[in-house]
Amino acid sequence: MRTDSPDIRRRAMDRPPDGRDAPDPREPVTLLFRDLRTSARGLADRETNRRQAVYGPNTLTQRGGRRWPRELAQQFTHPLALLLALAAVLAAVSGAPALAVAIVAVILLNAALAFAQEQQAEKAVEALAAFLPEQATVIRDGVRREVPATSLVPGDVLVVEEGERISADARLLSGGVEVDLSALTGESVPVFRSAELVDAEGSLLDARDLLFSGTACTGGQAQAVVTATGMHTELGRIAALSQRTRREESPLERQVKRAARLIALVAIGVGLAFLPVGLAAGLSLAAAVSFAIGLLVANVPEGLLPTITLSLASGVRDLARRGAVVKRLSAVETLGSTTVVCTDKTGTLTENRMLATAVWTPGGEYAVDLPVAPPPEVRLLAATAAACTTAHPEAGHGDPTELALLDLADRLATALPPGQRDLDRQALFRFDPRIKLMTTADFEDGTVVLHTKGAPEEVLAHADRLLDRGSQRPLTSDDRTEVVRAVGHLAARGLRVLGVARRQLPPGQAPPDRREDAERNLCLIGLIAMADPARPEVAGAITLAHRAGITVHVVTGDNGMTAAAIAGQVGIGRGGSRIVTGTELAAMGERELDTLLARGEEVIFARTSPEAKLRIADALRAEGHTVAMTGDGVNDAPALRRADIGVAMGRSGTDVARESATMVLTDDNFATIVAAVEAGRRTYDNIRKFIVYIFAHAVPEVVPFLVFALAGGAVPLPLTVMQILAVDLGTDTLPALALGRERAEPGLMDRPPRPRGEKVIQRSMLARAWGFLGLLSALLVMGGFLLTLAGGGWHPGDPTGPGSALHLTYQQATTVTWLGIVACQIGTAFAARTERASLRSVGVMSNRQLLVGIGFSLAFAATIVYVPLLHHVFGTAALSPAQLAIVTPFPFVVWGADELRRALVRRRPAASAKPAGTTTAPAPTPITVSAHHPVAVLLARHGWSAQRLHHALGVTEHAAEEIVSHARQVAAEHGRRPP
Repeated sequence: MRTDSPDIRRRAMDRPPDGRDAPDPREPVTLLFRDLRTSARGLADRETNRRQAVYGPNTLTQRGGRRWPRELAQQFTHPLALLLALAAVLAAVSGAPALAVAIVAVILLNAALAFAQEQQAEKAVEALAAFLPEQATVIRDGVRREVPATSLVPGDVLVVEEGERISADARLLSGGVEVDLSALTGESVPVFRSAELVDAEGSLLDARDLLFSGTACTGGQAQAVVTATGMHTELGRIAALSQRTRREESPLERQVKRAARLIALVAIGVGLAFLPVGLAAGLSLAAAVSFAIGLLVANVPEGLLPTITLSLASGVRDLARRGAVVKRLSAVETLGSTTVVCTDKTGTLTENRMLATAVWTPGGEYAVDLPVAPPPEVRLLAATAAACTTAHPEAGHGDPTELALLDLADRLATALPPGQRDLDRQALFRFDPRIKLMTTADFEDGTVVLHTKGAPEEVLAHADRLLDRGSQRPLTSDDRTEVVRAVGHLAARGLRVLGVARRQLPPGQAPPDRREDAERNLCLIGLIAMADPARPEVAGAITLAHRAGITVHVVTGDNGMTAAAIAGQVGIGRGGSRIVTGTELAAMGERELDTLLARGEEVIFARTSPEAKLRIADALRAEGHTVAMTGDGVNDAPALRRADIGVAMGRSGTDVARESATMVLTDDNFATIVAAVEAGRRTYDNIRKFIVYIFAHAVPEVVPFLVFALAGGAVPLPLTVMQILAVDLGTDTLPALALGRERAEPGLMDRPPRPRGEKVIQRSMLARAWGFLGLLSALLVMGGFLLTLAGGGWHPGDPTGPGSALHLTYQQATTVTWLGIVACQIGTAFAARTERASLRSVGVMSNRQLLVGIGFSLAFAATIVYVPLLHHVFGTAALSPAQLAIVTPFPFVVWGADELRRALVRRRPAASAKPAGTTTAPAPTPITVSAHHPVAVLLARHGWSAQRLHHALGVTEHAAEEIVSHARQVAAEHGRRPP
């Protein structure tokens, strides 16, 4: 072995650990020892101390610090917060300090809530750190010892045992272990890693002699040399991706800012513009200033921000009851604009449990749930598969596939207790992912029997006999073709297929010492098909999503054919889905990926990596889509943060995924996502409803001041500033909040998603609020004001000030104006409950909160009108029954007129809406259908060579070459642009 000089050694150790000069963990072990300057005896303590000074602790770190003072201050510069501050100033100027204090309290509360919500996004890296154990077992100076996991450095020799979490990236030196990589890859089945299985090429995560930080050892024992620690591990790379991925504002957040700017400009502009108008009309300076302040207050919807916040909070509560926990209020609205859902398969579309559903023997296919007694060969098949297991159901752990096999044996009354199975075992050859086989040697009736299970094509390649109706016979080429056909039929139904074989040794012969000797000359018994059943409610949810114009892509780490079959069962693909493997996706350019997604087809992305999920999310967002992305593993964290709505699994998901996501499903169910989309749409519609409601009464508040100004004082001021504030923050708020609880309008999920850039305040809403409901209300209240004045003997220009004969009549007239606005609000509230549908379709009395809010408004109005102590504050006076009769019809007039308008709107066909970012996709170019079996083609797409296909499936060399060529053609078709 080469010995470096001290100078060379010192210079090497002084290099910054940025990963550029890190050794390749897949290089030969002797070279790896040399480059890491270590050996199988491990490092010396002094050497580990020096390396810790260079590489730092084995932890995941955050970039920079939180600049919380500036971030907190930004909450107070939000346009709507500034608008509320303006309202507080106006309230103080208008002589209502208590009201000003209340508005300031609202500003502070909203800022605190927003700041607290943003802190949640920074917890993802902290959750990643929880994947690192506190202690690790290492060999240093040839001595085994326990050390803090944070003290590991490259070159340490790590001891890995069953039940432990792996502390760093490492290269196996000896032994073999089963590892749960689901946190990194999304694979639900543990994989086998061994020092004897050397992979010099391909993805690091697929290398069978490498271990990774944050994963868990589920079986076996091994020693490995640490190659990377901390932020230089695969887990650290994902943490870095999460840190670089920042949350963007939701559509509602952007639109509320724009609306706030618009409202502020209109309020200030109208107030300043009409100040000289009042002076020109002959008003005194004090009267003109009072007039301008009145216009400002009338145009500022003080209750808008708290109403939106509380409506979103109500949506959050509704979603929580449905099984979806939303961590950011604005996400409720974003859900309603979702155009694309990228969903995982296992646990989201399926129940996340394996169940044997059918078996195949040369006698044909057999459904295991039939009430009749199974044939003998089926019982033998189940017993053979159960013998080739290591799972212990009573202990609550084991490979899901093996648990399903033991369950099958139990259902067919061929079960052998796991304890007895282990006593009978003579040898065990664990599952090898390279050859996809597992074999056990067990005592059975005094002889040793070899039981083998694994991938059907591999079992077929190692078998030369077939058990046919109780007797063994040679396995012919026709038999092989029949087996491959059966595998294809079962796999096409979304079933995972295992081949099962056995070989009985002569009496007295010991089990083979080598795997190669054990797994030869096998007798094929049959096939077992297992399913992770689709959730029964998912198909209906997919149908509802399609009706709502939502595209559903499957993005999974599982096998593409199985994912496509499950997708077909629940309705994803609408007649067939494209399968794009991770290798094919990596070979695509950005334009090719954009073209694929723009076709409008629903795609199955199989064997995806964290970067691939990010690419898919970015490509969809670049097309203008609002994307919801599901995930449960550490590897999903960056994509969950990049998507508009990151959806994590609450049951099976990792803490990292839950911290990175915007929404957590407590039931891991896709149907809950669609329910959340429906709730989001309803919440957004309700926000628009109470915006219409709030804006509508701005017109009857502004028009009295205009009449006063344009009349030059000949018509007294019909409304006071305090009366406006009593409307905006007294009778206005509770009905507005109740509209946020409105039930969904009919046809809500039959509409396409709204465009991503659609404004929350649209011209049609303003036309309805200002040009119809508001104008009608203004005409009614001004009519009531003038009618009351005229009834008291008033003529234009007559004095109405204090001490005049008409002063009481004037106070009653302003009270009629104010009460008329309240009455029109009631009619507007009922009218705003639907946008197009009739009120009867949602139920006139169905919104109990609205009835309570209206009841409060009437009680509040009665208090202001009939409590003498408040008359001086608000400038009101008690009304006679005849004067009350003037305003009594106002609610019915406003609501009835809008009901007629909506009836006319329904008669016109609705304009076809089109989601943002979608284009009319040309008919997809059909891929040439091959005569070759889809199983063989899919194997070739996953990298099988022609030689391996020839060996495993028994096809001719020429046919194998054709299969590989066709697989390449299919891959090319996925990236080809439409003509």
